[in-house]
Amino acid sequence: MRSTTNSARTHTVVDSPYGPLTLVATDGVLSGLYMTGQRHRPAEECFGERVAVTEEPFPEVARQLSAYFAGELTAFDLPLHLEGTEFQRSVWDQLVRIPYGETWSYGELAGRLGKPNASRAVGLANGKNPVGIIVPCHRVIGASGGMTGYGGGLDRKVRLLAFESGVQVRVLS
Repeated sequence: MRSTTNSARTHTVVDSPYGPLTLVATDGVLSGLYMTGQRHRPAEECFGERVAVTEEPFPEVARQLSAYFAGELTAFDLPLHLEGTEFQRSVWDQLVRIPYGETWSYGELAGRLGKPNASRAVGLANGKNPVGIIVPCHRVIGASGGMTGYGGGLDRKVRLLAFESGVQVRVLS
């Protein structure tokens, strides 16, 4: 894990169908994607200087997010700087293997890590994913197929899963 004590951080904000997304870069590499009101969202002062979306690496991130939200992109291809424990990073590495439009249970994810009894630990690591949507933690559901926690809120999780499966969801205000 790379230390960020002396690392340069910048951030920008882009619009999305799920509200504003704060994109954070560490040393020019995407290290965070946070939704408004997201659980485990770091304090704003941790994001570094706010810059225009035209500053690297944000143009390509914004382009790929736009293509994803338009239904034209099903897998992101971006360098990422993910800070976390070895176990968290192993969970996040598995998340990007969940195919677009599909879901895995926490137990299935734990099994793929070779730790079949670690469903709760997998859930905790999943919840601390710093790059939501791009590292698709929304694709993990409960063993019964039910919607369980999501750092961005269950309403967003349901909408993201519906979007990826091609189902229209009406949002009540």
